[in-house]
Amino acid sequence: MAPAAITLAAEAPKLSAANTGFMLICSALVMLMTPGLAFFYGGMVRVKSTLNMLMMSFISLGIVTILWVLYGFSLAFGTDKGSLIGWDGDFVGLSGVGLTQLWDGYTIPVYVFAVFQLMFAIITPALISGALADRVKFSAWALFIALWATIVYFPVAHWVWGTGGWAFDLGVIDFAGGTAVHINAGAAALGVILVIGKRVGFKKDPMRPHSLPWTMLGAGLLWFGWFGFNAGSWLGNDDGVGALMFINTQVATAAAMLAWLIYEKLRHGAFTSLGAASGAVAGLVAITPSGGAVSPLGAIAVGAIAGVLCAMAVGLKYKFGYDDSLDVVGVHLVGGIAGSLLIGFFATGGGQSDASGLFYGGGLTQFWKQCAGVGGVLAYSLIASAILAFLIDKTMGMRVSEDDEVAGIDQVEHAETAYDFSGAGGGSIARTATPAPGAQNSKKVDA
Repeated sequence: MAPAAITLAAEAPKLSAANTGFMLICSALVMLMTPGLAFFYGGMVRVKSTLNMLMMSFISLGIVTILWVLYGFSLAFGTDKGSLIGWDGDFVGLSGVGLTQLWDGYTIPVYVFAVFQLMFAIITPALISGALADRVKFSAWALFIALWATIVYFPVAHWVWGTGGWAFDLGVIDFAGGTAVHINAGAAALGVILVIGKRVGFKKDPMRPHSLPWTMLGAGLLWFGWFGFNAGSWLGNDDGVGALMFINTQVATAAAMLAWLIYEKLRHGAFTSLGAASGAVAGLVAITPSGGAVSPLGAIAVGAIAGVLCAMAVGLKYKFGYDDSLDVVGVHLVGGIAGSLLIGFFATGGGQSDASGLFYGGGLTQFWKQCAGVGGVLAYSLIASAILAFLIDKTMGMRVSEDDEVAGIDQVEHAETAYDFSGAGGGSIARTATPAPGAQNSKKVDA
């Protein structure tokens, strides 16, 4: 018996300095994505809403961090309770976690796993904010984040990634957050906007982006940070799966950007910078659940399909009349669904698991599992988010007044403006001067 015991002891995972360092870097990359998202969204709103849009992302860094340490990590990754939620007293306040205690089955400390997953918890509610631009009270939004993270995100994270969660046990593949992050956020956005209604002037007034360079910068920061978001989700570098995810992240994003641009050129007659940025994000969203299961050729297909579908979907808000300000539903919900379901067709069985899709001899078994995961998360997030928004709206009010919305939510909610031109000369004289040719189409019209 002694030799067997010695062998088992030798095979126990040991802390890996390389994997630990890698995961700390990945955690920092994912943290950068939330400010990147703030710039991505901030450039797409009108001048009078810029700071509010930035703050709606930044506040998530504060609120969710504290909730995660207090109880969120325990709810998401604690011992399973009925396949719906987790709980572990040692994770409450992270008070019972040892300095070198390893995450079960891996070579990184619990602290490192906890901080990596924290960054996912932060950015997910921030994603929702893009659908609500121009019209939500900041205090109501802060309360919504706290309630939504507790009631929706933490349980869904357990379903998908927690040992014993129903989607995890079913075999739903979600490498880095197609269901738990993107479908979750996209469905929540739809639920909230159906409750709070449209912006003043929706489909009547021009609401063009005030700074497309900001949006392109934000997209670049998201693309950069997404390598940590995706490749880091394998929690190490020992078998090549993280490397597969890394290259698939780049490949799918490139394919989606090109597909979106081609679609809008054929449909609208121009290649736009907003289309390039949005297409890139659509590809990042779609490869998030699927990148560990498909080949690089499969990643091209996933990205191209998602790019076209999301480009088509952003126009649905005008057809159906819901005001998704910055296309969270069109990009994150539709992209997340596409990426998750395409696993059922393109999974090779040679990546993160041996599950194969239809095109690799696996039939439709995995596809139906993916449908279950997509449907369960979508329905729960949509309904729960709508109920939360309704309750907040009926108690403290979710929206600013119509007059405040027209005047500008930045000044009303934050007592600031994004740009101060007082020292630039011109003043009121410049406002009354005869405009240059084409000036009537400038971004000042949308301010």
